Amino acid sequence: MTRIGLLSDTHGYWDERYAKYFGACDEIWHAGDIGSKELAVRLQEICPLRAVYGNIDGGELRRIYSDRLSWQCEDARILMTHIGGYPGKYDPHIRAQLMADHPDLFISGHSHILKVQYDQSLGCLHINPGAAGLQGWQTVRTLVRFSVDGKKFRDLEVIEL
Repeated sequence: MTRIGLLSDTHGYWDERYAKYFGACDEIWHAGDIGSKELAVRLQEICPLRAVYGNIDGGELRRIYSDRLSWQCEDARILMTHIGGYPGKYDPHIRAQLMADHPDLFISGHSHILKVQYDQSLGCLHINPGAAGLQGWQTVRTLVRFSVDGKKFRDLEVIEL
């Protein structure tokens, strides 16, 4: 079983609670709009980081991270990008890859709106962890923790900051 800490849209804002809530995780996944290399380094000090760049991330972060990641965690296929939409309204830039890859879990950020939704047509769980940073119109900042157990996602927790 692999314990995951998931966040998005930090916009360079560091909160000590990231370390508190993700300290027992095996990996941190960041769904874009990281905001600064320093923030990424601080997350990596907690545990290994997988990340994609977002629309506000500049050249330095775009040289380190790609706009999308596809990998396997345990037995589950994961696809992550920053601007991805959600079931029924996927962004055109990722739709073809979603249909071709058939991930078990699709992660995106950008909207600052926390959403966990199962896509029946793809047989895929979609998670948008909302926004963990201060920039934006959201009134509640959120993080997500969950476990990958084989091909199953368990113990999903939404953490309000």
